[in-house]
This record gives sequence, structure tokens and C-alpha cells, in this order.
Amino acid sequence: METKTIFTDTHTHLYSEEFNEDRNEMIQRAIDSGVSRFFIPAIDSSFTASMYDLEKAYPENIFLMMGLHPTHVKDNYQAELQHVREELAKRKFYAIGEIGIDLFWDKTHLKEQQDAFRIQIQLAKEYQLPIVIHCRDAFDEIFEILEEEKSDDLFGIFHCFTGTHEQALQAISYNMKLGIGGVVTFKNGKIDQFLHEIDLQYIVLETDSPYLAPVPYRGKRNESSYVLKIAAKLAEIYGVSIDEIADKTTENSKSIFGI
Repeated sequence: METKTIFTDTHTHLYSEEFNEDRNEMIQRAIDSGVSRFFIPAIDSSFTASMYDLEKAYPENIFLMMGLHPTHVKDNYQAELQHVREELAKRKFYAIGEIGIDLFWDKTHLKEQQDAFRIQIQLAKEYQLPIVIHCRDAFDEIFEILEEEKSDDLFGIFHCFTGTHEQALQAISYNMKLGIGGVVTFKNGKIDQFLHEIDLQYIVLETDSPYLAPVPYRGKRNESSYVLKIAAKLAEIYGVSIDEIADKTTENSKSIFGI
């Protein structure tokens, strides 16, 4: 019997209000196209209930992370981190994420973002979980903390990787895989120029839906079935079949998330 190709979307915000009109149809579309594993990052406590609802609806397909997103690190971040701690103590999660530093929108909470990132890395070590890193205009700040915290028990995914070849190698040196999404299909995305030099064992697929839709959907709502467009571009870059991209990247996702 032929085994069906399995694609994994390692980063998708399926609870986003952008999917309120057709969430189940959108998820079914992805499953029908072979994307049957969805890893759901947390943003803050206001999304926790809807994440649990999704998991309940698709227990075979949906795997949850817990964490505080850097753009949601505000003056009340300690209370939000307490929520993260309480949820982690209650049940199983597959990663601490998405966590990190974002200086694109607002630099006023940099110190709090750094603090929240450090605390959540320590939680990941305590629970022996991977971290899923959000980095925007903050490679130096992220690498500084990873350098401080680096150890055999620190590992995870550098989500939505958009850096240089040198930054890719640096991320990998901290036991990170690179989350490759729609940006790889953009004419000005640049990562397509050096990815072939990065071994496929360090690559996982993601959409970050509803954001960052790949070509030809750029600028429109992204969805998990579009993982196939990203896989097709990677197949072209690496000179292998889409099935091989699916197999290798799903295998990589299992080595990170343990499922």
C-alpha cells in the first residue's frame, strides 16, 4: 500500500479571526492536500481558550505550544508569564512559543521583551521542550540571549527565518532548525539565494497563516494548505522531489516536537 505524503505546518495561527468565516473548511482543505500536522503557537492568554477548542476539534492533527509573543509583552508581562507557567503545569504542550524579540513595531519594551525571552527559555529547559523563536529586526538581540543560554537542552525552531546565510549558520549553531515559509517564494525574499547551502536536516516548513502568504497568493490571506507552494519552491532550490521535501521536513519536525 502506498503511504500518503505527510506535510507538517510547524507554525500556523488557526485560531486567527481571519478564519472565523471558514475555519473548518480551511483546515479540511489542508488535510485533503496532505498537510495533516499543525503546530499552533500561542500569543497571549486571550487566545488560550480558542487554542484548546481547536485541539478538541482536531485531536489527531493539532498540537499546541504555550508562550507569550514578544509583540504582546507589555507592562503586564509578568502576569502573562504567570499564565504561561500555570498552563504548563496543567498539561502537555509541544513547545514554548512563539517567544523572542520584535523591534519592528515598538522598541519601548525591549528590556521586558529580553526578560520574557530569557524566562521562557528557562521554562523550556525546565520542561525539556523546544522553543519557537519570533525575531523581527532583532537578530543581534536574539543571538545575544541564545549565546548566554546555549546548552544541549536548548533547541527549537527559528520561526519565519529571513536572515542572511551567516545568520542561518549562527541559528543552527544554537540547535535551531529554520522555519521556512512564504518569504522563500518572494522575489525580494533573498533566502532562496543561499538555502541550497543549508542541509535539509535543518529545515522545517511553516505558513505563519494567516500572514505571509506565498506567491501566487502574496498579499492575500495565507492558509495551511499553501505549505505545498513552499515545499514546491524548496524542491526547486534543493533539486529534489516535493515528496522528499515533505518527508525530510516532517521528520525534522518530529525530531523537534517529539511527535
